[in-house]
Amino acid sequence: MTRLTRREFLRTSGRSAGLGLLAAAGVAGCAPALKGDFAPKTGRRVVVIGGGWGGATAAKYVRLGDPSIEVVLLEPNRRFVSCPFSNLVLSGVRSIDSLTFGYGGLRGHGVRILHASASAVEPDARRVRVGEGYLQYDRLIVSPGVEFQWEQVDGLAAARDRVLHAWKAGPQTVDLARQLEAMPDGGVFVLTVPPVAYRCPPGPYERACQVAFYLKTKKPRSKLLVLDANANVVSKAGLFRAAWKDYPNLEYRASNKVVKVDPSTREVTTELGDRVKYDVVNLIPPQRAGTIAVQADLVGADKRWCEVNHLTYESAKHANVHVVGDSTIGLPVPKSGNIANAMGKICAVAVVHLLNGKEPPPMAPGNTCYSWVNDREAIAVVNAYKVEGGKVVQIEQKLTPGQSAEWAQNAVGWATGIWQDILG
Repeated sequence: MTRLTRREFLRTSGRSAGLGLLAAAGVAGCAPALKGDFAPKTGRRVVVIGGGWGGATAAKYVRLGDPSIEVVLLEPNRRFVSCPFSNLVLSGVRSIDSLTFGYGGLRGHGVRILHASASAVEPDARRVRVGEGYLQYDRLIVSPGVEFQWEQVDGLAAARDRVLHAWKAGPQTVDLARQLEAMPDGGVFVLTVPPVAYRCPPGPYERACQVAFYLKTKKPRSKLLVLDANANVVSKAGLFRAAWKDYPNLEYRASNKVVKVDPSTREVTTELGDRVKYDVVNLIPPQRAGTIAVQADLVGADKRWCEVNHLTYESAKHANVHVVGDSTIGLPVPKSGNIANAMGKICAVAVVHLLNGKEPPPMAPGNTCYSWVNDREAIAVVNAYKVEGGKVVQIEQKLTPGQSAEWAQNAVGWATGIWQDILG
């Protein structure tokens, strides 16, 4: 897996290479715009939308499961940036470079990568729109992650470039770290937690630890104020609260949903009517399934998340379309990177079986989630599941007894292994 410098990352991340051809023919940055059926299907084909934890995994494992199946991955970003571990960029423990990888490993497995965005899904025609052109498929795997519900916080849509979420690892992560570094000693950093469900339940609380650690060591007169829309810490509550005892500069307020932000006055307003001043704000908005999933009518009655078959991840609304990762609902699993990776593998196995006229085997995901509470210690939760009556059910949850450097070392090993599993 190749890494790149921060300057290269900021220059290339987020840029679409929608003018390129499929990787098998080479990606040409200045090729004409794609029109019509720009890559006619010659055999069985799986198209994957989204090259994150779920989509990249699914693309790789379909190829490993049956190399005769053509796999085309649509991913606008040229680099994969890991959300897990990205909170450590805020405290200076990790660099964004160390979390940034190329897609060369997938190409080595024969995955054809098109750095472009899917503009629409046409389930009846079994094709995906890409600009003015389209790709036909036999099976489609959709893994678009999350999108933000900007409209639920007054003033946020107009200020999204100034009020950072940093909830999709990349340039905003770097920018938020710079804002934290530039904040005067004695300033107030406000971190907001959205109502469940959202990507990575323990993520905001790990971020609180990293920001509090940074302030404690670099700006000891400063304060971190956590405004949580939920009634309590929603993951690893006891462990996080124990860790926060080391941070007298951290104030946690439950049931404080932020409903308005005003960058001109540096102020947020909560549902309770409280107006809170800040020097730096990290506002994590409410979330829903990625836009393409909503546009393709894959979301359920809540208009937020996609209902899927628990064994194959096939959409409950459209045949031959599968959804994996954070966009899904209906399973008793968190929206975590480990779960997305597991879903990608299980979905790939199911797709290979279905394309070969076989019954997919029942397979349950597993989840391990580490959270760093300072620069050298972490906590963790492990969830075990089984398939029962065609549904995934949780059978066990284990938490670490406390924080330790050993768990942090395990976290590094876990991350290194899973990045290799996804992209190597």
